[in-house]
Amino acid sequence: MTILITGASGAIGRQVVQQLVDRGASVRALVRDPAKLAFPAGVEVVQGDLLDVASLRSALTGVSTLFLLNGVVPDEFTQALMTLNLAREASIDRIVYLSVIHSDRYLNVPHFAGKFGVERMIEQMGMGATILRPAYFIQNDLTIKDVVLAHGVYPMPIGAKGLAMVDTRDIAEIAAIELLRREQASGALPLSRINLVGPDSLTGLDVAAIWSDVLGRPIAYGGDDTAGFEKNLLNFMPSWMAYDMRLMSERFLTEGMNPDQGDVERLTTMLGRPLHSYRDFASQIAASV
Repeated sequence: MTILITGASGAIGRQVVQQLVDRGASVRALVRDPAKLAFPAGVEVVQGDLLDVASLRSALTGVSTLFLLNGVVPDEFTQALMTLNLAREASIDRIVYLSVIHSDRYLNVPHFAGKFGVERMIEQMGMGATILRPAYFIQNDLTIKDVVLAHGVYPMPIGAKGLAMVDTRDIAEIAAIELLRREQASGALPLSRINLVGPDSLTGLDVAAIWSDVLGRPIAYGGDDTAGFEKNLLNFMPSWMAYDMRLMSERFLTEGMNPDQGDVERLTTMLGRPLHSYRDFASQIAASV
């Protein structure tokens, strides 16, 4: 049987494909433009779009298990609902959905609220699914590494409540484990949720201290200016997305993004190894300069 990966050309989707190939799974990758990316040998690449019903129906034909990953876009909610309805039409009842941690609490943040709506649909339709809820991606900070290196400032307004930042490699491996668990089960498995977190809950000052340590020079925390954060984001993303990110950062300041009791231990057991840390990430950057 075949596992379909949506979002297969993205940073996480590509890693999920590789993890599954390494484990001997039959993988189909859904992409908008197959010519833009080379996949591992044996991966079936199909062209399509989550808003193109005909291409999506075709991609879902003969599929046993679905990995649903769709990006932060204005029609993200519609994409997900259409995909799930078409999956049900194709009798696919083995699903892994990439949501976000605290989707049920950050409800004023558009992309969190949309993902929570998708979770509710999965529940209401009685679908057998694993809902993965990752925290802030460590690799998001690749976008600001030049600011850290050139200006000596960690600019992300993440506050003092703590964020359990998670490495995308850990997200992809857990996703592959869950996809295969469902794929190989004798029948549909019940709904489950897994918070995907890193080993440490870090404040803005904590992250700045890690950078200071690995670089061997002082790195300051830029503070909690969410309005300034939004203004900077407008330089490279549309205004709706910059505002969405500002709203998220405001919830970082008031609530944080921390694991539930037992989350770290559960993930460590599933992976059979320690989780990747932010210090690992920062050390790799420091070693490359």
